[in-house]
Amino acid sequence: MWQESIELSFRLGIAALGGLAVGIEREWSVKKSKHAPHFAGARTFLLLGLLGALGAHLCAVGLVAAGAALLLGSAALIVSAYVITSMRDDPGGTTEVAAFIVLAGGVLAGMNQLALASGLFALTTLILAEKGFIHAFVERIESQDLMAAARFAVLALVIFPLLPQGPFGPPPGFRPQELWIFVLIFSALSFASFIMMRLIGPHRGYGLMGLLGGMVSSTAATLNFSRESRQHPRLAAPLSLGLIAASTVLPIRVVLLMTLFNPTLGLNTALYLALPFLVAVAAMGLTFLLNHRRVVDMPTPRNPLRFGAALQMALLFQGVLYLMQWVTTRFGSHGSLASAAVVGLTDVDPLIYSMVKLGGADAAGISAAAKVLTVGVIANSVFKSVLALVIGRGAFRLFSFAALLAMAAAGLASLLLL
Repeated sequence: MWQESIELSFRLGIAALGGLAVGIEREWSVKKSKHAPHFAGARTFLLLGLLGALGAHLCAVGLVAAGAALLLGSAALIVSAYVITSMRDDPGGTTEVAAFIVLAGGVLAGMNQLALASGLFALTTLILAEKGFIHAFVERIESQDLMAAARFAVLALVIFPLLPQGPFGPPPGFRPQELWIFVLIFSALSFASFIMMRLIGPHRGYGLMGLLGGMVSSTAATLNFSRESRQHPRLAAPLSLGLIAASTVLPIRVVLLMTLFNPTLGLNTALYLALPFLVAVAAMGLTFLLNHRRVVDMPTPRNPLRFGAALQMALLFQGVLYLMQWVTTRFGSHGSLASAAVVGLTDVDPLIYSMVKLGGADAAGISAAAKVLTVGVIANSVFKSVLALVIGRGAFRLFSFAALLAMAAAGLASLLLL
């Protein structure tokens, strides 16, 4: 009985504190904006959270009528407040909606869903407090941004579920859903680069998007920036910065993923990839220092998603997969250094998962697996340098090609020296 009372008090406390946080923000917003007071302040929101928790608790212990009466009465109070305030030429309903969320959060707390309730309270308070940022962001949105977002939603939520999984045809097979995922990644990177460029400028925007894009696919990021250099040759420096940033993330990503599956193998792989990583960081820093003060005019793209280019690159990747399958079948067994060089051309992830199984626990197996992963990273860097050289334009090709080849050479040096 004593333990149940403590648990109930804790639930009520979470509900009350969550309501208090939202209420404080609402009172603060009134004082800051000097508008008419809202129907509820800190104390009212605190009590609404308590009412939600009490209503849920009463329903849980069998007093359904009493609990429902509390909840319905609270909801009716909120609706009445909105009707009254809207009659005073104040149709905004943010406070009333926040009140409903506090009531719902209180119900969740009363049902012992404390993590969900706490997250709901925190998210609500954050959204309310960031009013200025949200409104400023909305004011900068243009019609083409909305159209691009709507089209991407159709690509991801409508077309993707309708595609068959496959495989079709000879090995490795044509897999429509997997191919479409690459299309979505490429389009998302293009759109995200466009947004970041507009928000914080091309130099910092492309660099940040390179870091983020490298966490998903540094090869896709390379394709994206290379295609961008065709349309905007004056942005060679920031685009190459984004490409180098994406490649800088690759060694970190490989080591982290490998460490999650096999810590010993992850440590050995880090020894081989440390030099390529340092070279990539140096190239990224040099590119930034040489070009960060240059001012360029960024024309507005007519198609931020660049779906056609994404589809072309996905089909190109499918062709490379068939080539990789043929070379692997004809010249090498899976997991060998020669096969790793082929598999690593487009994606290092398959090598990571295969090395988890093939690496073993002995020192020789771990060392061999680390070398295989390093060869994959080297091959991936060479492949991306070729992409930048063939697809890119202008000075972008020089910056990117030199940096990626230097990274590949550093990886080769690690293999020879260690």
